[in-house]
Amino acid sequence: MPQSASRRSFLQALGAAAAAASLVPAAPAQETEIPGLANVPKDANASEGWQPVSDRKLRVGIVGFGVCQFGAAFSFQDHPNVEVVAVSDLFPDRCAQLAQACRCARTYPSLEELVKDDQIEAVFVATDAPSHGRHCLEVLRHGKHVACAVPAVFGSLDEAVELFDAVQTSGRHYMMFETSCFHADLHAMRTLYQAGAFGKLLYAEGEYYHYAADPIPSYREWRVGVPPQWYPTHSNAYYVGVTGGSFTEVSCMGMPSATSWLQAPNNRYANPFGTEIALFRTSEGGMARMAVSWDSPGHEGEMGRVRGQRGSFYGQFAGLTGNLPDQARPPLPPSVEAGGHGGSHGYLMNEFVTAVLLDRLPMVNIAWALNMTVSGIVAHQSALRDGELMKIPQYAV
Repeated sequence: MPQSASRRSFLQALGAAAAAASLVPAAPAQETEIPGLANVPKDANASEGWQPVSDRKLRVGIVGFGVCQFGAAFSFQDHPNVEVVAVSDLFPDRCAQLAQACRCARTYPSLEELVKDDQIEAVFVATDAPSHGRHCLEVLRHGKHVACAVPAVFGSLDEAVELFDAVQTSGRHYMMFETSCFHADLHAMRTLYQAGAFGKLLYAEGEYYHYAADPIPSYREWRVGVPPQWYPTHSNAYYVGVTGGSFTEVSCMGMPSATSWLQAPNNRYANPFGTEIALFRTSEGGMARMAVSWDSPGHEGEMGRVRGQRGSFYGQFAGLTGNLPDQARPPLPPSVEAGGHGGSHGYLMNEFVTAVLLDRLPMVNIAWALNMTVSGIVAHQSALRDGELMKIPQYAV
């Protein structure tokens, strides 16, 4: 079981804020430019060396086709070892569009109905962030593997414990689709770290900068005023996704937003911050600075750097080790493109499908997912307490 020294003392405020997210009207999907979401150019060599691990097809259900249209963006429908059995979205027009995009004839009006389909073995949850934990729990209760968009849970440490326990007892596979984990640079860092090229990491930096002059459309407007560190995985992956480790304690500072729609009187989370910068102690004894900001137009996206005992990675490796391993991402099936968010989509989907077919632990498993997510929840509490140093619950599988 995960350990927490401070979790019970501040859960009620978090739960109230997250619960309030269900009290406002739904918003229809709109055409919105999301930084980093666009597909990268197709790489003619991306499939070189690919070999199927099985001759069977995993039967998948897909839920969610909102503003990012993530239900189809990860290309389950293009994998030779996948059959998309059914899809769902609460909005009938979106549901029809998702069915068309996934070349699937069977639709359901909700996730709760879709998971009852006995033909489905695994479900990809691409719904609104406040529903991720609840929806993944529902999938697991019906005995199915589950992949989920980020974050794993939304502001609730209790839900994190419940999800961790459910995955551990279900016998099913869980994977969070954290896009930074298959950025070419982070994949290279992870490969080098596993080969010992860094030694222990002394310091890591991760940054997720995502400015919006106006609210990005979202189901029940959940994005309006969301605490930056409640959406921390794109930055936190630049330590957890490199090492497989965790953050043990945090001091976080926040700065009020200059953007009117983000300011505290206008958001349901009573969140005063548009930028939160967290300083973490890592499980190796090192340090990490992880930044999330909704303010300041200009330089945006997901990025990071690491410094180790034997070398560093700032765009490329520099250090004491001369004989370096191949840092290329693994080959994709010929029918699958790398896709968006730094060309990570196809790799994440293929990793999940492969893990299920081989019955092995997937990358960004439940421990990685919660270690990336929960550290941000505690960081926001630290920011509300003017940088108080706080312990972080730990997860391991």
